[in-house]
Amino acid sequence: MIAIDNLLEFFLETRKHSEIICEPLETEDYVVQPIIDVSPPKWHLGHTTWFFEEFILKPHVDNYQIFDADFSFVFNSYYETVGKRVVRSDRGNMSRPSVKKVFEYRNYVTQAIKKMFESEQTKNLNDLLEIGIHHEKQHQELLLTDIKYILGNNPLLPAYSNEFVEHPVENHPQDWISVEEGIYEIGHNSNNFCYDNELGRHKIYLNSYQISNKLVTNEEFIQFIEAKGYQKFDLWHAEGWDWVNQNKITAPLYWYKIEGEWYHYTYAGLKKIASNTPITHISYFEAFAFAQWKGLRLPTEFEWEAAQNYFPWGKRWEWTESAYLPYPNYKKADGALGEYNGKFMVSQKVLRGNSVATPNKHSRPTYRNFFHPNLRWQFTGLRLAK
Repeated sequence: MIAIDNLLEFFLETRKHSEIICEPLETEDYVVQPIIDVSPPKWHLGHTTWFFEEFILKPHVDNYQIFDADFSFVFNSYYETVGKRVVRSDRGNMSRPSVKKVFEYRNYVTQAIKKMFESEQTKNLNDLLEIGIHHEKQHQELLLTDIKYILGNNPLLPAYSNEFVEHPVENHPQDWISVEEGIYEIGHNSNNFCYDNELGRHKIYLNSYQISNKLVTNEEFIQFIEAKGYQKFDLWHAEGWDWVNQNKITAPLYWYKIEGEWYHYTYAGLKKIASNTPITHISYFEAFAFAQWKGLRLPTEFEWEAAQNYFPWGKRWEWTESAYLPYPNYKKADGALGEYNGKFMVSQKVLRGNSVATPNKHSRPTYRNFFHPNLRWQFTGLRLAK
């Protein structure tokens, strides 16, 4: 558990970091929503603020004066318990509230939380504040990846930043880590923060397996493309094959072939692809097809967790072969916060690790990310197993 002074400092540091992420943006960038999965930066800034106002300030501060009565409708995401909200696909239609107004809202709520926690602390309030902080950290990663999608779909392919290390190299030689068959414990097992979907530590039997100590690289994926992997139906799930053909997928997201050379859009603009960096922006369908082509497979999330001490991780969210399901004895929290994870446990795949966009103090080996198998705007990659 974090002491209250440190927790308040953690809160203020987190709030500031969201705004630092947005510093390179022009005002026009804050409102764009190219696809339903991407939210405008302005919406992220408002939604993370609404979370603190809705779940901490409104129920726990006497005579709290809300900043704007319409903001609960505008910035609620999916919390049915809380009330009506703007349809997700319409977030990019909101020219109002203005960006200036959203930043005023952020400051108003940040100062109200600061004042509250300087005078009142209970375990329940501290727990709510910690959830809110990590909720904002989740949105910081989404902010970064949504900004990349917004700028990466602008015909000018404008740069966001030359400082972001987006494509680090794994310098160690590739090797296979052998894991013996046996019973392993899976799930969160400390007093530090975690989400409810990591709880329910339990034993699981694993057959012996091997897992790569390196992520698959761009060079390896180019070999898959050149071997016509996107044209070979027998490498794909039926749903994946439909996705490839309906969307005319021929390469990872942001990739372009220009005069025989592969380029990709990066935060620094359009750049030639470095062959030795980990592949990213691929769907589960693509990860599965690549593994099939190699005669290998993806690890399950349990295999990944049992082996994660033996290889470096954290550069890419890693697709696993595991469906997103509850652990034994999983119990949703009461009220609106019970909507945070449990209702999404269907039709999604688990990803493990974290990525170059994951903020500091937000990763752990039991973290269970999850997405639909066709999505690839996050920094998603793969590690092979056999």
